[in-house]
Amino acid sequence: MQVKSLSRFLRNLALLTLLLTAFSASAVTKQSDPEFVEIIATQQMIGKLQKGGYVLYMRHGNTDNSRPDRTPKVDLNDCNTQRILNQKGILITTEVGNNVRQANIPVGEVFASPMCRAKNSAQYAFGHFTLDKNLMYTGNMTSAEKKPVIANTRRLVSTPVTPENTNRILVAHAPNMMDLMGYFPVEATLVIFKPKGNNQFEYIGSIRPQDWNRLLKAD
Repeated sequence: MQVKSLSRFLRNLALLTLLLTAFSASAVTKQSDPEFVEIIATQQMIGKLQKGGYVLYMRHGNTDNSRPDRTPKVDLNDCNTQRILNQKGILITTEVGNNVRQANIPVGEVFASPMCRAKNSAQYAFGHFTLDKNLMYTGNMTSAEKKPVIANTRRLVSTPVTPENTNRILVAHAPNMMDLMGYFPVEATLVIFKPKGNNQFEYIGSIRPQDWNRLLKAD
């Protein structure tokens, strides 16, 4: 009887050891997951953008939070059903476009989410855009509805730019970046990517609205 009890005790001890090992390994894995670190753009980065071949992802401008998106679904053809740009958002996106031109950063294709705050931001900043419904992101989307949005965002930031001497512009929402790489940029920030192809990309840096004065100063 004592032998059986000892055997059972040893089996339980071995099981407990395995569970503790698995728990420890999981904890190490969680702790080792790197948190996103924002890289603030430099004048050297501006020089690279002037040569083209990059993707610039811009979060839309500041919005009127007193007017939330209509639930459960907005009407993409009716801005009255959506949260829209406020006056600051209009001014800041217009300034971003002016700064991009002043910095001699060549702009090629421009894709925008069909939400009014995104497509209006694209218009104020760059003067033209192509709507891409799979850049749209709203708070009431299901996990299944978000999947094609994140897949499309990844595709657009990782596909090489043509012509190579231009830069691709995407104008959409902060959650796209959050789901893509754990980054929630402030309004009107330009997030710089170097596309690598095959759904691979490199995050190069970010240009926040307050960074432009420094970046546009002569050396």
